[in-house]
Amino acid sequence: MRSIWAGAISFGMVVIPVKLYAATEQRDVAFRQVHREDGGRIQFRRVCSVDGQEVPYSDVVKGYELATGDVVVLTDDDLKDLPLATAHRIDVLHFSPSGQLDPILASKAYYLEPEPAGVRAYVLFRDALERSGRVAVAKVAIRQREALAALRVRDGVLVLETMLWPDEIRTPDFKFLEENIDVRSQELRMAASLIDTMTEDFDPTAYRDAYREALESLVQAKIEGNEVVRPAGTIVSAGKPAGPADLTETLRASVEAAKANRAKDKDSGRSRGAQDKPAAAKRSRAAQARPDTQEKPDTQAKPASSRRKKTA
Repeated sequence: MRSIWAGAISFGMVVIPVKLYAATEQRDVAFRQVHREDGGRIQFRRVCSVDGQEVPYSDVVKGYELATGDVVVLTDDDLKDLPLATAHRIDVLHFSPSGQLDPILASKAYYLEPEPAGVRAYVLFRDALERSGRVAVAKVAIRQREALAALRVRDGVLVLETMLWPDEIRTPDFKFLEENIDVRSQELRMAASLIDTMTEDFDPTAYRDAYREALESLVQAKIEGNEVVRPAGTIVSAGKPAGPADLTETLRASVEAAKANRAKDKDSGRSRGAQDKPAAAKRSRAAQARPDTQEKPDTQAKPASSRRKKTA
């Protein structure tokens, strides 16, 4: 894994240097948008709506649009002076029972790895937190955005779970909540009985993404049936069957093709040079044999260097 953030846990007077790693990853089948007819990739460009010109990324800034259509432009210089007290620091605010944290607040999970200088303090904090049965409520700034977070222990590792702010949670506004719906006690008992019957321990490994598996099988079946489209310009390694190649294979094929073209150019240059040397020697001997003959420009044969330059 590659760390995405480095900072420290601030716990009272204790500072624990740590690195942050993403604890989860999406396993969706990755698709590209392509042209139906030839498989060419669809490209998106940043185009200004005013002058219609493509805008380089270096000229793109943030803009806050008003109801009138006017825009407040904010540059990097404007944003760098904003206070961000928890930058590169996980600031522990207090500890709370884990049951008090509403799961709807959960946003994203990260693993925390201690730096070599902070291993002992990390283990001490981890063990004390696990024995307490509580979670640490903290603030942290990741990618220039401050968030609430919870620190808990999982499999011997401190896990940082970023949380949404309270005003980011929508209030359910459904009409049925205002209706007086009568539920009979017998129905309630039967529903409770069904819940008891279906109750078992949760094992996440018992479940699988059937849709993703079916989608992967569909793609594989098309590969095996050679139902593929090769966009123009795609390089294919010699001796390999037609079919989609991953990035590594494409790069390897590109390197091999570049080496082959370079070797071909060198061989061609040596061959032309070898052919030109006898001709030049023959013209020199002929000129020496006829010293009284006026030398005329040779329009039939040009020096090898000139021909190579023209060919290039």
